[in-house]
Amino acid sequence: MSNKIQYLLLYLILVFAFSLRIYGISWDSGNHLHPDERAIILSVLGLRFPTSIESFLSPESSWNTHFFAYGSFPFYLLKILGDIASIFDPSLSGYDGIQLVGRFISSIFDVGTVLVLFFLGKKLKGERVGLLAAFFYAISVLPIQLSHFYAVDTPLTFFITLTLLLLIRFYEKPTLLRSLLVGIFFGFALATKISAIVITATIGITLTIDFLLIFLKRPHRLDVWGPHLPPFTKRLLKDAIIFIVATIFTYLILSPYTFIDFLSFQRQTAEQSAMTKNAFTFPYTLQYVGKTPYFYELKNIFLYGIGPLLAAVCFVGLIIFLLEMVKKYRSIDFAKHTILIVFFIAYFGVVGGFAIGFMRYMLPLYPLLCLFGSVLIYKLLTIFPPRPQNGSIKQFPKEQQ
Repeated sequence: MSNKIQYLLLYLILVFAFSLRIYGISWDSGNHLHPDERAIILSVLGLRFPTSIESFLSPESSWNTHFFAYGSFPFYLLKILGDIASIFDPSLSGYDGIQLVGRFISSIFDVGTVLVLFFLGKKLKGERVGLLAAFFYAISVLPIQLSHFYAVDTPLTFFITLTLLLLIRFYEKPTLLRSLLVGIFFGFALATKISAIVITATIGITLTIDFLLIFLKRPHRLDVWGPHLPPFTKRLLKDAIIFIVATIFTYLILSPYTFIDFLSFQRQTAEQSAMTKNAFTFPYTLQYVGKTPYFYELKNIFLYGIGPLLAAVCFVGLIIFLLEMVKKYRSIDFAKHTILIVFFIAYFGVVGGFAIGFMRYMLPLYPLLCLFGSVLIYKLLTIFPPRPQNGSIKQFPKEQQ
């Protein structure tokens, strides 16, 4: 496939994805019917940038969201872009119009995820897999729905997917710039929602997988893996320090009151943690009393989040992806597969085990599920190539990876 055709198809997918996400953006006729969106907007409307360093550094600062169930970045982003939009229409920074700005931002982030997913699929399996994955995510039900609300789920999914792509690029060629980019966008993810902390498991495996493969090859042979230990340790410390510094610095800029108003952050985080363990914590979580962990999430993804047909393709694709990973053991492709699978298992293992089960909590897994589904379809096309009209069979070409 030529680059011209490839990017034309990608452009059409992005336009289609955006049209699905922007259509009906004023679905509630300005009545603020989404509770999380309403809570964010009410907090944003009270934000004022401080006039002095002293007031900025105070927990009572007018720039403090006083809302730590989410990170502060989505609040500041909406405030800044709402003020910019108000230059053209004053209502877009007020209660009656700012939700439209937020929903537009949410749509853009989710279309951004479509774009990042294309590059992730292309990096792993080639351009056709990238295009299929992007298309599958573009038409998935839950991402389209959540793009019509301004909450944290679409930006969180974008930053997590981008961080995974950057981790794979870093693994291929560990440069200073790539280390910094991973840390920066991981910081963005954390400043959107603290649940992004799960990515640390993926960062850990990215940094250690090469040495682990050498060690597991002959764990009892110190003479085999021992010489690799000093240079590995040196590189590990260097890259880990870069990741940590870039992440903390980014998070500090985007969510400063986590540190300045740490007591409020600690208290609200403890409340959210208690909610994930006990569905009786708040009235609005009583609906999840008796929830069956993991099965409940899988059922919702299958029936409602992606839809039965595409979800079946995605879950079978996950099995194929795992089998390919095992088959490519000790290769660079094995490492790339492992980076994604470790995140998938870690995130599903943690969030799927919650006592509560809001469907949106699983959104960061949807891009990977669509990627797995595209791997299956591509595999089927290589095994059963389309038959041209003249009756001869034409082999579906393999991609350059």
